Amino acid sequence: MRTMVPKLLSGVLVLAVLLSAGLAGASDAQYKDAAKKWVETEFQPSTLSKAEQMKEMAWFTKAAAPFRGMEIKVVSETIPTHEYESKVLAKAFYEITGIKVTHDLIQEGDVIEKLQIQMQSGENVFDAYVNDSDLIGTHYRYGHVVNLTDWMAGEGKDVTLPTLDIDDFMGKSFTTGPDGKLYQMPDQQFANLYWFRYDWFNRADFKKAFKAKYGYELGVPVNWSAYEDIAEFFSEDVREIDGKAIYGHMDYGKKAPDLGWRFTDAWLSMAGAGDKGIPNGKPVDEWGIRVDGCRPVGASVSRGGATNGPAAKYALRKYMDWLRKYAPPGALGMDFYQSLPSLAKGNVAQQIFWYTAFTASMVEEGTPVVNADGTPKWRMAPSPHGPYWEKGQKLGYQDCGSWTLMKSTPVDRRKAAWLFAQFCVAKTTSLKKAHVGLTPIRDSDIRDKSFTERAPKLGGLVEFYRSPARVAWTPTGTNVPDYPKLAQLWWQNIGEAVAGEVTVSTAMDNLAKEQDKILIRLERAGVQGECGPKMNPEKDEEYWLNKAGSPKAKLANEKPQGETVQYDDLIKAWREGRAN
Repeated sequence: MRTMVPKLLSGVLVLAVLLSAGLAGASDAQYKDAAKKWVETEFQPSTLSKAEQMKEMAWFTKAAAPFRGMEIKVVSETIPTHEYESKVLAKAFYEITGIKVTHDLIQEGDVIEKLQIQMQSGENVFDAYVNDSDLIGTHYRYGHVVNLTDWMAGEGKDVTLPTLDIDDFMGKSFTTGPDGKLYQMPDQQFANLYWFRYDWFNRADFKKAFKAKYGYELGVPVNWSAYEDIAEFFSEDVREIDGKAIYGHMDYGKKAPDLGWRFTDAWLSMAGAGDKGIPNGKPVDEWGIRVDGCRPVGASVSRGGATNGPAAKYALRKYMDWLRKYAPPGALGMDFYQSLPSLAKGNVAQQIFWYTAFTASMVEEGTPVVNADGTPKWRMAPSPHGPYWEKGQKLGYQDCGSWTLMKSTPVDRRKAAWLFAQFCVAKTTSLKKAHVGLTPIRDSDIRDKSFTERAPKLGGLVEFYRSPARVAWTPTGTNVPDYPKLAQLWWQNIGEAVAGEVTVSTAMDNLAKEQDKILIRLERAGVQGECGPKMNPEKDEEYWLNKAGSPKAKLANEKPQGETVQYDDLIKAWREGRAN
């Protein structure tokens, strides 16, 4: 609705009237006043000067002019970063551009479902999606999403921010297809890292008792053998601190979609199931899928894959053993969301696989895991690797939630949504957003002095993202040709093993076979072009296990000597720009 505003109204009163009646008819001066208010009161700190911020905001106001009065809908999963975008940045964008945004927050599985509906129906469900870059292989092959490289240079050039600085995004490589084109724009990212009680690990009595029993120092575990020893030590030897039962491990085991992500988020790569290669193993990735060039050729060992190889079966077996032996009561029946508060209770010594997206909730003053001065009693460090892992392999997972535009979205709505997407990651807004959600996307942001000052209270997050180690933590790669279809197989099959319905070996054999069935269907359908699956014929498993690389033959000893490193030495290496 266009609004006529009497000239005698000015300043704050003008803004109030505009906000109550709609901003479509506001003047450039009024949008500028709104931008100044947000730059002064909310968008600090920033790597830009206030003058540079105002210049960026003026660009948004001008570029949005053809779309004023439009209402668009975008969607993302529910994490603190996206809550900030939905509640704060959408409001700011409306006041500065006149475009109203409804930013829906739903669970990750629901985001994927909505995306599938739009891909399959061609109907415009949402104008833009923040979905994980795990879908890069899907998006590249099916052709339903907009190639952003060509979009920014062509049809979307008039709505592409000149100061966007794509090369500043740490996750750019994760959202780039095999053709070198950008298909998604990073919005937030977080890694799964090792989490531990720094205060307990530095207790002289614990250090002495651990070394006496295991023959090496208590410290950050480098391998799974050490992790298992530490879990056993705290659960069975220490058992209690200050009259409170404590546990050496934390995880979750409920049969639900997030149990699958627990594994596709690189659990097998940590064990060492895949091949060497960053960001993902080639030819065999962390899902156990082998490719020939860009064509998936199989997941089963009989086709050269590794989903049911010895390393994968070892990984699932260890997950189940640790969950039953060393985790708090009830962990087996928890899902991802129910398990999150457990570490903040202060009764767990370590977790091998913890998402840094939840750092914000772990630094709240007054909780059992935070000191009186606001510094954490815990730290984060690289996750340990299993016995099949080799130097040069990825070590863990990094989520990269990224803005994705669909070809089925009308161009005018797509342009308006692209403006909001850029608004959420522009240098004017990105540093403040990074401090709120602690999911940094820009290298310039994580190196800002404001993060240097805050680093002591973030338990190693800043040091990790400033170090070269961050590149060894990567999302699902381009080997996976249909993430939505394949991902659902994982929790169903692994859930059966966790529930005791089938053996570990049967569960992984079934998973590999079912993945192959989907790859075969995709090959027959021929809908994925020159990078679609082209399956290898089945052969005796020994044919592949006797070859170099993945799938890897069973090791005679799956529990080598435990190895640890002292955290203070590790953090020193990160600060000096070394990976280890």
